[in-house]
Amino acid sequence: MAKITISKNKKLPFDANLVCSAVLEVLEQTDNYLVEVNMVDAQTIRSHNKEFRDKDAVTDVLSFPTLDGIRYKKVTKEDFPLDLDESGKRVFLGSIIICLSRAREQAEEFNHGLDRELCYLLTHGLLHLFGYDHIEESDDKEMRSLANAVMEKIGIKR
Repeated sequence: MAKITISKNKKLPFDANLVCSAVLEVLEQTDNYLVEVNMVDAQTIRSHNKEFRDKDAVTDVLSFPTLDGIRYKKVTKEDFPLDLDESGKRVFLGSIIICLSRAREQAEEFNHGLDRELCYLLTHGLLHLFGYDHIEESDDKEMRSLANAVMEKIGIKR
């Protein structure tokens, strides 16, 4: 069974494993993966956003994928032997940082719970790590559709 292992800086305040399993199922991924997830404050994510995206603003989530050209592809250990973790059993997909204070603001703004917002942000970040983006309108629609499928799979509705 495919699995994403989360390396994190502290305990996440929601069930990240549930989200990870649903993302793998929706994307039909079959291997084992490692993802670093960190919850940060507004100042930290703003600094990262400025440094890596040249946007001097607080954002909700940033993703830092390690693999290129993997959208629509099965990501396997055999295809990415140089991107395995130290155990050699998991493909390292990259890092995700989530701003907890921004997630709280958005949960309030959209009138839903913090858990739902955090699950959505992790889903969004994981989709980026698997090569999805939302620069073009068609890509945005596709990414939203996938995120909605994940949220539905874990039983979180708007």
